[in-house]
Amino acid sequence: MHLSMLLDMAAEGFGDRVAFGSKPDGLTYAGLRRAAARAAAWLSSRAIERVGLVDVNSVAVPILLYGSSHARLPFVPVNYRLGDEQLRAILARTAPSVFVVDDAVAGRVGRIDGVELVPVTRFFAELATSSSDAVPAPDGNPDDIAVLLFTSGTTGEPKAAVLRHKHLGSYVIGTVDFMGAGEDEAAMVSVPPYHVAGISAVLTSVYAGRRLVYLPAFTPEAWVALARDEAVTQAMVVPTMLGRVLDVLARDDERLSHLRHLSYGGGRMPVPVIERALAMLPHVDFVNAYGLTETSSTIAVLSPDDHRVAIAATDPAVRRRLGSVGRPLPTIEVEIRDPYGIAVGDGESGEIWVRGDQVAGEYLGRSDATTDGWFPTRDEGVLDDGYLYLAGRLDDVIVRGGENISPREIEDVLVAHPAVADVAVVGLPDTEWGEKVVAAVVVAERATVTEAELQAWVKVSLRSSKVPQDVTFCDALPYNDTGKLLRRVLRSELAALRRDRREGARSGSG
Repeated sequence: MHLSMLLDMAAEGFGDRVAFGSKPDGLTYAGLRRAAARAAAWLSSRAIERVGLVDVNSVAVPILLYGSSHARLPFVPVNYRLGDEQLRAILARTAPSVFVVDDAVAGRVGRIDGVELVPVTRFFAELATSSSDAVPAPDGNPDDIAVLLFTSGTTGEPKAAVLRHKHLGSYVIGTVDFMGAGEDEAAMVSVPPYHVAGISAVLTSVYAGRRLVYLPAFTPEAWVALARDEAVTQAMVVPTMLGRVLDVLARDDERLSHLRHLSYGGGRMPVPVIERALAMLPHVDFVNAYGLTETSSTIAVLSPDDHRVAIAATDPAVRRRLGSVGRPLPTIEVEIRDPYGIAVGDGESGEIWVRGDQVAGEYLGRSDATTDGWFPTRDEGVLDDGYLYLAGRLDDVIVRGGENISPREIEDVLVAHPAVADVAVVGLPDTEWGEKVVAAVVVAERATVTEAELQAWVKVSLRSSKVPQDVTFCDALPYNDTGKLLRRVLRSELAALRRDRREGARSGSG
C-alpha cells in the first residue's frame, strides 16, 4: 500500500475528526489532506529529489510526511540536536533537496549546494496562501522510498535506513484496525520526528482515526501536564522517561485517569521500574514494544495480559516474562542463529534474525542487508517458550579470558539492588584477561552503597568471572534523546577516567 492512501481513507471516512492538536482548534483529517495537497504542490514546484525536516515535533511532521508521499518524494527527518558539522554533512548527502527547518538552523549550517533551507514559519505562511487544494490521484508505487532515517552514527558515518511505502504500509495494516479508535481517544507523541516510533505514530493514528498531540520537548512535568490537559488515552515512552514520569505522578498525587494504554520501548526497561508502574497505574494497559528502524517499528510485543499474568505469577518462569519483549507479531518470523547463521534451539542464545513484509533491512547506497528476506538485527537474544528476551547488542559483548559475557545479565542483577538507580556494564582493555568487566552505577537518592557490596551482590547470583572488577559511581549515564544508552561514549569516559587515575598515581609516587 502507498502511504498517501492512508490519509485519503481517513479523510473520506472521518474527515471532521481532529487529527492533530487540541480538540477545540486542532487540524482535522480533511484539513490535513488539504494541507498535504498544498505541501505536495509546493514541493513539486522545486527540482528536488528529497524533502526533509530539521525541527521539533509539530504539525509540520504529518503535513510533510503526507505531502512528500503525495509528491512521490522521500521524507527525511533529521536530528536537530546534531552538531553543526555533522548536520551539514547529512544535509549535503540529500541534495537536491528542500528542508523545512527551525528558524535558527540556516544560520548554523550556512549554505549547502543543492539544499534549500526553508524556515518553518515561512513554510506555514506559504501553505496558508496556497490555493492548490487538489489531491493527487493515489497512483504511487509501493516500492518507492517513503522515508529515509539516518542512524545515530556513533561508530562512523551515519547510514540512511530505507523504508519503502510497502514496508510501512504493511506494518500499519498488520497492526491497526481502520477507524478502530473512538472519538474520545488521544495519543501523545514525545519521541522526536526522526525516530521510527515518531513516524509510525503518525501513520497508525491516522489509519485508526485517533487524535494525536505532540510534546515538542520532553520533561516529566510537561509530559504529565499534557497528558492531563489533553485527556491523553495512549502514549509511548522510552525507558528513561518512565521512571521520571512516575516520580512526578507520585509527587503530585496524579494518576491520569484518562490514560488507558502506555507502550514503552527503544531501550532496556529495568524490571523494578515497570513493576512500580503497574502498581501505581493499575488502570493502564502496558505494552513493551521491540522493534528497529530497519523493521518499520515494532516486531514483538509484551501485551497487557502478559504484564498482568507475569506480575501476579508465583512461578519464576512466568514472572521472568516481565523482563522479555514479548512474542513476535503474527506477521513476523523470528529466529535465533549462531555466528554461522544456523538456527539454534529454544532457550539458546544467539543473534536475532527477522523476516516479514514490513522488514526493510536496506540502507541507501549499500547492498541489501537481507538474505532471502531475513534481516540480521545485531541484537543478541533468546526465544524461550515463545517469548523473546534481549541480551543486548552483539557488539557490546565483553570477551574476558575467552568467555563471552553479556553486559545486560550483570546489569539486571545490579539494578535489582535497592541502592542502584541506574547501571551500565562495559568491557575495558585488560592485559591479563583481554577485557575486564567495569560497571558504572548511579546510586538511588538518599541511598549509599560501596563497590565491595555491589561486587558481593553480583557474586551471589553469577559466576565470579562476571563480577565487575571496577565499579565507578557517577551522577548519570549517557543516553541519547530516544533513550538509548550511549555505551561507546560511556566506555570512552571510563577509559579516560582510568587513564587519569593511573597518571595521578604515577605523579603521586614520583
